[in-house]
Amino acid sequence: MRRFNVTGLCVPEEDYMVDISGKIAQIRKLVDGRCYFTINRARQYGKTTTLACLERALQDDYIVVSISFQGLDSGSFESPQNFCQAFLKLVSKALEFTDASKDYSGRWLNFDVASIPDLSEHVTDMCRNNKVVLMIDEVDKTSNNRVFLYFLGMLRQKFLDRKNRRDHTFHSIILAGVYDIRNIKLKMAGEGAYTPAQTEDKIYNSPWNIAADFNVDMSFNPAEIATMLAEYESDHDIGMDIPAISEEIYGYTSGYPFLVSRICQRIDQALDRNWTLNGVRDAVQVIIYENNTLFDDMSKNLENNKGLYEFLYNLLYLGRETGFNYDNPVINLGFMYGFLKKSESNKATVANKIFEIRMHNYFLSKDSTSWKQSTGVLQGDIVKDGRFDMELCLRKFAAHYAEIWSGRDAEFIEREGRLLFLSYLRPLVNGHGFYHIESQFADFRRMDLVVDFGREQFIVELKLWRGAAKHEDAYEQLLGYMGSKGAREGYLLTFDFRKGVNKQPYAKWIEFDGARIFDVVV
Repeated sequence: MRRFNVTGLCVPEEDYMVDISGKIAQIRKLVDGRCYFTINRARQYGKTTTLACLERALQDDYIVVSISFQGLDSGSFESPQNFCQAFLKLVSKALEFTDASKDYSGRWLNFDVASIPDLSEHVTDMCRNNKVVLMIDEVDKTSNNRVFLYFLGMLRQKFLDRKNRRDHTFHSIILAGVYDIRNIKLKMAGEGAYTPAQTEDKIYNSPWNIAADFNVDMSFNPAEIATMLAEYESDHDIGMDIPAISEEIYGYTSGYPFLVSRICQRIDQALDRNWTLNGVRDAVQVIIYENNTLFDDMSKNLENNKGLYEFLYNLLYLGRETGFNYDNPVINLGFMYGFLKKSESNKATVANKIFEIRMHNYFLSKDSTSWKQSTGVLQGDIVKDGRFDMELCLRKFAAHYAEIWSGRDAEFIEREGRLLFLSYLRPLVNGHGFYHIESQFADFRRMDLVVDFGREQFIVELKLWRGAAKHEDAYEQLLGYMGSKGAREGYLLTFDFRKGVNKQPYAKWIEFDGARIFDVVV
């Protein structure tokens, strides 16, 4: 019986898998074109599974050597001889499971190689009359040393010599990992593991500048997600609405492979196979509060990169938009880790809603300016018979805000006002619901929240007061967003930070163009 797998390699005989044959066909074109290239994607983005599928697609036409640096220890990189022998053992082991094992496996293992030049000659001999494709997974695991740079330099030189018809080498090489090998010297220098040996050995001179661009989209679109659900439906005859479920899963994950499979796994194993839209939301609620390696990496990377921490904080809470530019090192780092993506308007935005929710929880738990004073409001005050009373939630927030925060420094409140509400809201929905910010609408003037609790969904817009006319515009904006979610009721929370005026806070329902809006000004 097949299953949804989120722990390592997926194989079609054992696991439900998205049909990635279209992606494999795109990658094969690079291999057939004798390209050397890198597959740089975030953790748990399907790199290993993609390489395995590619190996199957290539094995009839090429000798495929598929290895991983995952298991190599630091001793393998202590000297060129150690590295060469470790590398050849990996290659020999890989060849044992190919049609070339009888002819080549022993020769790779037994050849006496003690240096990078010796290894170069060995590669020439093995590739002289054969089309050999080398694939190295987890290539950045143990790459923080000079020996690895010498190895890359050797492969680069052989590639160039082959172009001049002066050498034989691998037909194609694929390096897969999180970090971009073309910038490996910069990574090593930042970690203190590399300093130029000579004046001309600049850290900006890449040992892998021969790599072709790899532009294959490895995320899953709704149609691709549907292929996996169709396999499951064929086995279990659930009667699910495959297009609707695929779109809903994509809406929360933006096709991040681990998250797609994790939602499906949770529905299948922990939620009584509730293959409905509500089932997807229930799975999301479980996932955002769990510990897993992906979220563990997220918190570690944010802790270790102050610039990225501040960028995402400002993006999520203050609505400070920035154009997406790979030359911006912070944006490039966020993209490499899978935290950021380019929006349709060419802005840097959080990669998916689940990451957004998780980051909100992370920042709220960390931020020293979060609402530390008890509000006196408990979840039991707001939740009655399993239903969340958003009107009461906002009324209590307005009362507490007026009591505690109205006398605070206006500049502080303007900067942190929305964070105060989110800090207030979080414990009231925890355990039974969640919220996310529609980041494509987030800016300094506007923030749209979607709050899911039980089987209900609430649309809440947070605004800054910009005058009565602008406030009327906010009704139109909220109504438009409500329409996209199929809601006939919405909630508008406006922060009025004006000084020296007689402000009139209020909370009331209004009728607007056939819809109801609970309008709160604090």
